[in-house]
Amino acid sequence: MSKQQLVEMIAEKAGLTKADATRALDATMDSIKDALKKGEKVSLVGFGTFATSKRAAREGHNPRTGEKVQIAARTAITFKAGSKLKDAVN
Repeated sequence: MSKQQLVEMIAEKAGLTKADATRALDATMDSIKDALKKGEKVSLVGFGTFATSKRAAREGHNPRTGEKVQIAARTAITFKAGSKLKDAVN
């Protein structure tokens, strides 16, 4: 599903214009991004939880050449689906 299709679905279900649905979706996604940048956890009851975790720097290898390479430390984003979402999909 593309963002445009999601906007159309939101507009239809919520009785909004497509412009209002786009602004609402953008504001929601921006708010989630801002919270994750601050290291906060975002829990949407029944849907799931977005969180960040720190990954330490490590040494890996290039599978083609076997050459060792340094992999930099980074922050990874995780999502754990809630039980209602899991039940709806299964």
